[in-house]
Amino acid sequence: MNQYLLRQAEPRDVPAITGLILELAEFEQLSHLAVLSADKLHPHLFGPKPVVEALVGELGDEVIAFALFFTNFSTFLAKPGLYLEDLYVQPAHRGKGVGRRLLTRLAETAVSRDYGRFEWSVLDWNQQAIGFYEKMGARVMPEWRICRLDGQALASFGGRNE
Repeated sequence: MNQYLLRQAEPRDVPAITGLILELAEFEQLSHLAVLSADKLHPHLFGPKPVVEALVGELGDEVIAFALFFTNFSTFLAKPGLYLEDLYVQPAHRGKGVGRRLLTRLAETAVSRDYGRFEWSVLDWNQQAIGFYEKMGARVMPEWRICRLDGQALASFGGRNE
């Protein structure tokens, strides 16, 4: 069995993480929305005020998986939570436990930080992922919907003076 190493991302990993994010965008059929670059991502992970963290999965010298996450907050619990923005494992390395290990490490992080929740979103057509998450004990919450303002709608709404 291949020996996969999980570790906190380091600045040297930003180009690899960027490449994996672009692969994820292609998988999710959202490449047209991906405008990131390593230069844009780096300050958010390792700048003076980082807003996200990342774990990477490595095989040898190659980064083959990542999980990018940040802290959110539950007013009902009055506790922070861990929100997984993206998790991606390259297709050749799927089914070998890397994704499960990344999720386990994130759950351990949430527990060690005394967070109240560990949450993420999944595309409704990704039945393989939904099944995987449910098998590990996660609840898919169909009564909740994501709301988003971005692009011109965000600029217009955010520019209002009321």
